[in-house]
Amino acid sequence: MGIEKEIGQYNFRNDHQKAIINMVYTYNWMIEKMKHRLDEFDLTMQQFNILRILRGAKSPLSTMQIRERMLDKMSDTSRIVDRLIVKELVQKNTCPRDKRLVDVVITSKGLNLLSQLDLHADEMDAIIGNLTCAEMQQLNQLLDKMRSPVAVNNFTAENASLS
Repeated sequence: MGIEKEIGQYNFRNDHQKAIINMVYTYNWMIEKMKHRLDEFDLTMQQFNILRILRGAKSPLSTMQIRERMLDKMSDTSRIVDRLIVKELVQKNTCPRDKRLVDVVITSKGLNLLSQLDLHADEMDAIIGNLTCAEMQQLNQLLDKMRSPVAVNNFTAENASLS
């Protein structure tokens, strides 16, 4: 079904506006699907993201390093880590190189939880299961191009001229 029918809007200023609205709508649609799965494990998207980052890290990370790798750059990483500590999914340790810093590591309970979530990976993949591999590669290239420095610089320059 097209975006027009999904949201009941049939007139767009141009294809650019339609594409932006379509991306925002699709993002929210996908997030809702993912949240539904994570709710069963009492996890938020940001908590899942931090666990995913820590599982893939070769060594302990500071909260600043975690924040740099997060998908949601606006999140309060320290607060989310503290909630994961309460759930015993991560722990903080004093950094051996600098006693003023704290390292965050995933616990065995956190790894176990991610292993359980991994069993549902096919369900998450099915969200975009109607796309071929070539279409997914093309989508990735288009999204990467949209975030390219040239596109970001053009957007920033246009906003500066409006001020």
